[in-house]
Amino acid sequence: MMADRGMVAQAVPDRDQELSGLADNAQQAIDHARSLGADSSEVSANIHYGLQVNVRMGEVETLEHSRDRGLGISVYIGNSKGHASSGDLRPETIRTCVEKAIDIARFTQADKCNGLAPAERLADTFPDLDLWHPQPLDAAAAMERALACEAAGLENSEVSNSDGASVSAGFGLSVYANSDGFVGRRDGSRYGQSCVLIAGEGEGMQRDYWYDSRRAFTDLEDIEKTGHEAARRTVMRLGARKIPTCEVPILLTPEVANGVVGHLVSAISGGALYRNSSFLKDTVGSQLFPDWMRISERPFLPRGPSSTAFDAEGVATRDREIIENGILTGYVLGSYSARRLGLETTGNAGGVHNLIVGPGRFSAKELMQQMGTGLLVTEVMGQGVSIVTGDYSRGAGGFWVENGEIQFPVDEVTIAGNLKDIFLGIEAVGSDIDSRSGVQTGSILLGKMTVAGS
Repeated sequence: MMADRGMVAQAVPDRDQELSGLADNAQQAIDHARSLGADSSEVSANIHYGLQVNVRMGEVETLEHSRDRGLGISVYIGNSKGHASSGDLRPETIRTCVEKAIDIARFTQADKCNGLAPAERLADTFPDLDLWHPQPLDAAAAMERALACEAAGLENSEVSNSDGASVSAGFGLSVYANSDGFVGRRDGSRYGQSCVLIAGEGEGMQRDYWYDSRRAFTDLEDIEKTGHEAARRTVMRLGARKIPTCEVPILLTPEVANGVVGHLVSAISGGALYRNSSFLKDTVGSQLFPDWMRISERPFLPRGPSSTAFDAEGVATRDREIIENGILTGYVLGSYSARRLGLETTGNAGGVHNLIVGPGRFSAKELMQQMGTGLLVTEVMGQGVSIVTGDYSRGAGGFWVENGEIQFPVDEVTIAGNLKDIFLGIEAVGSDIDSRSGVQTGSILLGKMTVAGS
């Protein structure tokens, strides 16, 4: 919608009141399911408040306020499961939602792996993880902040256009409860800013961006810094050229490296494993990475992007080493996938919780010097990754490096290999940690890969 500069500040929910209300909603659903014959049930209820402003070329394009509520219930009759959800939390709507779930369960084939997570694994302590930092953003102030971000980027004389800048804020509250008596409450705030710029003209145009995302508004980098960094990255891409097909070392920037770690997570997650669609099935205890490397899960990281005391089923999370001395120590499982595999849940229903890749001993410059001659990859594109086979082939862009120094920008190339070889071929991890996402890693230096060019 078009912006209205007269709009008021973003609403901040009353945390305790809203969480109590969500817990009551969840209990209503559980009680109604029990009265209808459910043997067990589990409910997730949530509320989200948000504000987002988008600007382009000095004009406010959109201003969006959001306020969403929802509830989802899974009921179990024997080993049959039914699930239904609703965006309306009125009592009569909740009852209808439960009745739909019951109807589905009565006509669904039984699966012995269905059911609640083991009661003895449910969380019983809920530390303060410092995730709640509600700071209302006045709509006009948010607009000015987004405009300032873009203006900072446009100060660079080589920037010819803008794809826009944005500022956002969101507050989320949720409750997970089940018929075993577990009630878990979660809260979190998140603030973001980004800028996308264009440099050059005609076929020589290049686009790049920068962003920041934090739990607390005060932790965001200066808004002008985001715009300036977007401009710097965009202008550096001017004059990009193709290179001949070759086999050279590859250095992945943190934003690209976390995607490679994400492929590992996909391959060791329960769904891919019990469906026999992962190239890493039956590899617990195997050497997947160099013996100096570790990947740690740290769910209690203060202000962490993915911090939580319990997973989507209420199971207590815990610190663990997923990769230790290069060896895979365990999978990423919820209770259903664990039962399918004859294993125990790892507290990862809904995903992983702050992965830390290390040790990061070298600066980005030191990694380029260690690489010598090769390709610094700053972006990848396309969907050419097979978790079934581990084959990896993606379009890429970045910079050609010789003698540890950037020579010129590169685009329209493809990097290819197999993830098993890529993992084992990691030569170093950087200290330039990107802490904005749930996978926190520095740059990663890989051994030789095929680079398909001109």
